[in-house]
Amino acid sequence: MYGALVRIGVPIVIGQIGNVVLGFADNIMVGHHSTEELGAAGFVNTMFTLVVLFSTGFSYGLTPLVGSMFGRGDSDGIGRAVKNSLAANMVLSVVLVAVASVFCLNIHRFGQPEELLPLMRPYLWVNIASLPFLCCFNTFKQFFDGITDTKTPMFIIIGGNLLNIFGNWVLIYGELGAPELGLLGAGVSTALSRVLMAAACVAVFFRMRRYEAFGRAFVAGRVSRTEAWRLASLGLPVAMQLGMETAAFSLSAIFVGWIGTTALAAHQVTLTVSQLLYMVSSGMAAAVAVRVSYFAGQGDYGSVWRTAMCGMRLVLGIAFVLSVPVFLLRDTVSWWFTDSAEVSVLVAQTVFALIAYQIGDGIQYTFANALRGIQCVRPLIWIAFFSYFVVSLPLGWLLGIRLGFGLVGVWCAFPVCLTLAGVMYFVCFKRRMERG
Repeated sequence: MYGALVRIGVPIVIGQIGNVVLGFADNIMVGHHSTEELGAAGFVNTMFTLVVLFSTGFSYGLTPLVGSMFGRGDSDGIGRAVKNSLAANMVLSVVLVAVASVFCLNIHRFGQPEELLPLMRPYLWVNIASLPFLCCFNTFKQFFDGITDTKTPMFIIIGGNLLNIFGNWVLIYGELGAPELGLLGAGVSTALSRVLMAAACVAVFFRMRRYEAFGRAFVAGRVSRTEAWRLASLGLPVAMQLGMETAAFSLSAIFVGWIGTTALAAHQVTLTVSQLLYMVSSGMAAAVAVRVSYFAGQGDYGSVWRTAMCGMRLVLGIAFVLSVPVFLLRDTVSWWFTDSAEVSVLVAQTVFALIAYQIGDGIQYTFANALRGIQCVRPLIWIAFFSYFVVSLPLGWLLGIRLGFGLVGVWCAFPVCLTLAGVMYFVCFKRRMERG
């Protein structure tokens, strides 16, 4: 059990860490070109991340279907499912483009500095234009993950990230005879990398012999409104869960802003550290969904249960190992980002809450993915709403603002809400297993 989870999960983790590294590289390269552009990129990326995560969560509806059919050896069914999923994701991309466009046209209403608006709009428009290609890539990535071939999307992501960094160097700074576009150049490079990653996935799917049966079924199959809606009904709850979790963390920044500039800086440093831990935990937990769906397709619910339990122990073990260096570096990690002694003290205090929430985060990701693997996703919506909006935000306000514990108080709400979500996901999964 552990070996299979590691084999599937490690490529997912590497791909996700690659995205974090890419974000660091983007910020560093844009920041060296202009501080104003870095500020503009920060606001746009924070808002656009909600769109990206929603589209990613929506595509997750394909994984359990593919995994289940892969367990039964149904290649034709997989090909048809990929075609219907691609159709559903393309429809979603049109909706997201429309919503993001309305936001872009009204970006001046969000109280941002007037001098940054001419930088924000072109950068955001280019990112919006790349959304259909991102949704296409998401579709095929979930296909590869569903048949346990997680290495292919890993290599495509790494290749896309390297091309993006090279494109940033060329287009931001005007190297190799290219125009110096600054922040817009970073957006163009990102968009081009998404186009190339989507094209690479399509090429691999249709050109490699090992996927020939799936490709034939894809071409022969027809788009079914019923099947596309089924995929949407599996993907939307996951998209909403990820969206609500992300929104809870984003809205907590409002409370931190009330505390002060130093707290905001320390909050950003702690969030940056937490991103790495999140990518590792969520990547390994995604492997649980793949293996669970495979055994569910065979009707082997004993293996489904054992996979989920092994996955939880593996994710928690990894979280513990990663928490050790975070604890040891708690007094120095902030110096990588700022030379403020006040920020360093706050980060060192907040790290304890960060370490504590790794337990709840590991549990909730494991069993959210286990539920996804058995296609039981509707509980994700109400559990996420209750945990993040009813518990986390009010508790963060109470501890951080009302009771005066500041940034540490805001962060102490996260272990509570994540552990609560994890326990409720586990209860739902256990009851579903008991019913067979």
